[in-house]
Amino acid sequence: MISDGIALGLLFLFQTGFGALGNSFLLGLYTITFFTGPRLRPIDLLLCHLAFANDLVLLSKGIPQIMATLGLTNFLNDVGCKLVFYFHRVARDLSLCTTCLLSSFQAFNLSPRSSWWENLKARAPKCIVPLFLLCWTFNLLKNCLILLHMKGPKGSNNITGINDFIYCSATFHVTPYILLYILLFSLPDVLYVGIMVGTSGYIVFVLYRHHQRVQYLHGNSLKPSGFPEARTTQTVLLLIILFVSFYSLNSILLLCIRYGKTFSWLVHISAFLAACFPACSSFVLIVSDSQVQKYCLALWEKMMIQF
Repeated sequence: MISDGIALGLLFLFQTGFGALGNSFLLGLYTITFFTGPRLRPIDLLLCHLAFANDLVLLSKGIPQIMATLGLTNFLNDVGCKLVFYFHRVARDLSLCTTCLLSSFQAFNLSPRSSWWENLKARAPKCIVPLFLLCWTFNLLKNCLILLHMKGPKGSNNITGINDFIYCSATFHVTPYILLYILLFSLPDVLYVGIMVGTSGYIVFVLYRHHQRVQYLHGNSLKPSGFPEARTTQTVLLLIILFVSFYSLNSILLLCIRYGKTFSWLVHISAFLAACFPACSSFVLIVSDSQVQKYCLALWEKMMIQF
């Protein structure tokens, strides 16, 4: 029979490999299309950046977790733990920030047409790259405190005030300053999630209203599921439900790990939930975005012409 460690290792290996494959496919497709054509949409820059951030999340969390489940708990020293957890937190926040920008960009494109809105819509694509730079700068600075608190493996010593993450540990003593930092640290995440939920609700409302108008014009003979708007609505809802569900559950587990007694199974579940959205989102986009299929077809035709 397969031991629990090997089974967990295979689970994390499948999740990391599956997710990295999907995100790398999107990242490579957008990169090749950018240099060879056709012209990318502004929203494709957001999707490309999201795929890159999700790849970083999966690799920075999945590879150490796979090694830990196989019993290799001392493969990182203090510097290695600081860098791995720092880049994982930065990549996770970049994924969250990019998903928020993606949801906001979609809602902005569906806003009512007017001369004022049209001017803003024309300028919006030019703001994408500066917003990327702002997200990178903010998240790199925001997570600097992790470099101070992360340490190497805890070992067998029973030391109080240390959170054990199996292959790394962290010293988070409960003080008013730490509690204030955690509160300020969590505010951007709460803001991002709130914006995503609000903009996604607006998108669903606009698409539903448009669907009702189209159904009235074409009569009741057409099925609601046959409209492109219905499929877009389902995709938006699925992405938001996936993200909010996994993010909320993982946040609760992280609080339990930080302020409660740490169990190895709790750490494994938290790591698995943290990688679920980065692993699934790329395939949701590949299936739902018809433009991805057009890019693939255009690339395939160019390859056939060359050969």
